[in-house]
Amino acid sequence: MHNGLINVYKEPGFTSMDAVAVLRGILKQKKIGHTGTLDPAAEGVLMVCLGNATKLCSFLEDKDKEYECRMLLGVETDTEDTTGTVIAKKEVNCTKEEIEEAVSSFTGPIKQIPPMYSAIKKDGKKLYELARAGKEIEREARDITIHEIEIKEIDLPYVSFNVHCSKGTYIRSLCRDIGAKLGCGGCMEHLLRTKVSFFTSENSLKLSEIEELAKAGKVDEFILPTSDVFKDLKSICVKEESGKIIENGNPLLWSNIEKIADTNGSAQTVTDDLKPTACDLQMFKVYTAENRFIAVYKYDERKDIFKCEKMFL
Repeated sequence: MHNGLINVYKEPGFTSMDAVAVLRGILKQKKIGHTGTLDPAAEGVLMVCLGNATKLCSFLEDKDKEYECRMLLGVETDTEDTTGTVIAKKEVNCTKEEIEEAVSSFTGPIKQIPPMYSAIKKDGKKLYELARAGKEIEREARDITIHEIEIKEIDLPYVSFNVHCSKGTYIRSLCRDIGAKLGCGGCMEHLLRTKVSFFTSENSLKLSEIEELAKAGKVDEFILPTSDVFKDLKSICVKEESGKIIENGNPLLWSNIEKIADTNGSAQTVTDDLKPTACDLQMFKVYTAENRFIAVYKYDERKDIFKCEKMFL
């Protein structure tokens, strides 16, 4: 079974789950999951977790994302993109300056009402299921952050921009809100996700490419180790006699730890009179004495112990 992460380039025309289903057939394994759903019409980076890396999904969902978007002004649809039913059309009389001002006003922490056509659940039902049944319910605005938004081209009624945003951001809804601010309405015409964490569209693979690699027996060369997601964390190496402790997910004491290494690999041997300062301690990758990545632990300063956050056996 393959374990790790693979950067899939999801092409337009099918869902993220469709991509996972195809990948299961290519790699001949069931334990595969994705993070950060892309709409069927959207394309770009889809982070896929294989084997024990499926436990990473909750970690990866929190990562920032970057997109290239083309917005269509003057048109509103029920899905907030051009795949939906048009519900309103208006003339676009905005100036370049007005568009720039409207777009830039969405930078920073903002509130966003998610679209009805989304996988968010309300009383156990997904919103898109309710929308398809002709029902529209009130949605609570959610806190998101637009870290950066940059207009690349204005060719009315189209506006192209790049955006760097937090998790939970719907670019369709961003287009809707920009259009509403301009008074002409708007929707998303095209979306390309260019980056999720350190995954970029430039180093992603189409499903057809992965299939060819699998046939040639080379697909493992393009699967990143699970530990790579935590490359910004310091590392703990436990003593050989403490192996069973971490394999069972038990808390670690200082006496169980052989070394602590920084993100550059510079290691410090832990002794009773030489411990890293508590203020430097947060989350750690934990390795066995044989240098096998096994878990992520978090330091509990109050109890002066390390507690298991997630196992990757």
